Amino acid sequence: MVQRLITPSRRHLLAAAAAAVSFAVALPAFAQETLKVGLVAAMSGQSAKSGEAIVRGLSLAIDEINAKGGVLGKKVELVVRDDESNPAKGAIAARELVQREKVAAFFGGLDTPVSIAIVPFANQSKVPFIGVWAAGTAITQNGAPENYVFRVSAVDDLVDVALVDHAMKIYGVKKPGMILINNPWGESNEKGLKVALEAKKLPFAGIEKFQDADVDVVPQLTRLKSQGADALFLVANVAPASQVVKSLDRMGWNVPVVSHWGPAGGRFTELAGPSAQKVHFIQTFSFSGNASPKAVAVLEALKKKYPQIKTLADVTPAVGIANAYDAMHLLAMAIAKADSTEGPAIRTGFYGIDKYDGLIKSYTKPFTPQNQDALSASDYIFTYFQGDEILPLMN
Repeated sequence: MVQRLITPSRRHLLAAAAAAVSFAVALPAFAQETLKVGLVAAMSGQSAKSGEAIVRGLSLAIDEINAKGGVLGKKVELVVRDDESNPAKGAIAARELVQREKVAAFFGGLDTPVSIAIVPFANQSKVPFIGVWAAGTAITQNGAPENYVFRVSAVDDLVDVALVDHAMKIYGVKKPGMILINNPWGESNEKGLKVALEAKKLPFAGIEKFQDADVDVVPQLTRLKSQGADALFLVANVAPASQVVKSLDRMGWNVPVVSHWGPAGGRFTELAGPSAQKVHFIQTFSFSGNASPKAVAVLEALKKKYPQIKTLADVTPAVGIANAYDAMHLLAMAIAKADSTEGPAIRTGFYGIDKYDGLIKSYTKPFTPQNQDALSASDYIFTYFQGDEILPLMN
């Protein structure tokens, strides 16, 4: 009697098998209801404000894409992972997005060391990785036979030329010094600045390095001052860059500071104090004073989606929003061109993009196998802080 109760009949077995087959067939269709894209960025710590800006830019573009029917008939879904500005955590997050979340492509965030740690995996897994902040030259120029890394952001080698040109034009520098964060981003810019200075036949006073956690940079700055530096090239993110400014104040050394865009990434004015406004730094975009129809429309959409945005100071840093917004639209175009969510096809799709009227600029053939950076030196502007708002320099 018991045996008959626990032994299924042939009819029951066939029914169960049919249900299992039906369920197995249904799973892939269910899993593909949305097209997932990922983001690995610093969503906590001193750079969290920049991570938030990237998410806002991506989300706004995704809203626009989904309102028009999505990509390949699927709604786009964003999956975000916090790398905490840690290369090891960034690499793990990238693997999780690709292997567990099955993203079609993923975006990279703020830190060059994190992005460089992710690049080998992106190329090995053949899943496009799109940089929207980190500027290390080697991120896109990585030497891979098949390069799956694209970028809508600044590039150190080009930034360094712009920093030198700006320092010469605005301050008439003759012997600048370098104060650089001691990591791969600092190393990238040390190489780029040396080349840019050599091209101008301009000597440099010295090169000093410092750590993320340093709270006193007076010894390094004192050496640069004694070597006759008449301006400083600064490369560091928010917290360490603020320590350079505060150390200059303690020394009473009022020297021009021309910076990479690290200060834009968070609470620089709060951390650096009143002298923060003296620093000139590079950007790819600003909403301030920008009357283009696209900029006006995007700003209005941001205010509607994020009611906490009341003033232009609330959209700082605008580059995170703008780079991510344009990058998401370019990715959608690449997938549409590919008519596929397979990485190799999307990679080819990027090369097939002809034109895109973006927020930062109108793009024409933004990517080629020889150049996977969509922005050039002519797309950079110099800015400064006024209160919490980043304003373009008028020069």
